[in-house]
Amino acid sequence: MSEPEVALRDLRSFLAVVEEGTFTDAAITLGTTQASVSRHVGALERTLGVRLLQRGGRVVTVTAAGRRVLRHARAAVEEAAAVVRAAHDEGREVRVGYAWAALGEHTATVQREWARRHPGSELTFVNAATRFAGLNEGTVDVAVVRRDPGVSQIATAVLGEERRMAALPTEHELARRRSLRMSDFTGRTVALDTSTGTTTRDLWTTERAPAAWREVRGTDEWLTVIAAGQAIGLTSQATAAQYSRRGVVFRPVRDAPRVPVLLIWWRQDPPSAMAELIDLVQEAYLS
Repeated sequence: MSEPEVALRDLRSFLAVVEEGTFTDAAITLGTTQASVSRHVGALERTLGVRLLQRGGRVVTVTAAGRRVLRHARAAVEEAAAVVRAAHDEGREVRVGYAWAALGEHTATVQREWARRHPGSELTFVNAATRFAGLNEGTVDVAVVRRDPGVSQIATAVLGEERRMAALPTEHELARRRSLRMSDFTGRTVALDTSTGTTTRDLWTTERAPAAWREVRGTDEWLTVIAAGQAIGLTSQATAAQYSRRGVVFRPVRDAPRVPVLLIWWRQDPPSAMAELIDLVQEAYLS
């Protein structure tokens, strides 16, 4: 048996009567007539097959069934309003996914400048430790990544570049240096974040490669093994800017290739504010 179809206008009338206390006041709030409110509430009661309101006297009271329905009615009306906002008011918020470090030292600056240029709009960064940083899950409008996704349906724009940093245990012999070279990793154990990290084995030649690899998943696990002295790491400078971990220090690696920072979005469904966002972030990386 199919479920009865509940009309939103009937739910709105029911909620208005509950909140205002009378059909007359509900009609004033809704900008309609008392007869219309009564008709919609009656339609809802017939659809559900229960009495929701007890009429009689100056004030209407809610029945036991009405109290059970009330919370769900409010949720349904609020959700319907959210659907309309999502379809027609995308300028209010731009959601930017990131797997780790967001835009590094530029994150807060970009958010403040966006708010200044777009009053009433908000740039929200959403953490999603996945390959496409939440884009594939539909939780964000665009995403910041540091690996080319290599998917034809996804468009990319280069936002800037970041130098690479070594991450070392505080007591490590290399931590006493101001900077390192790629050859300093030779013969050592290097931690690799295999899910979203920027460090890959092909950054080193066979002759100068690390002795071993410690595979981890996610920045927190990566920092944990380094702090414990179980490995050293190579990462983007954004990590050093955004993460502080006791027992871990960061040092620049002078001859390491830079890390490109990319913005990605669905090619067939670009957000309306995408071009402005790209310009803003590129300005931040150039400053």
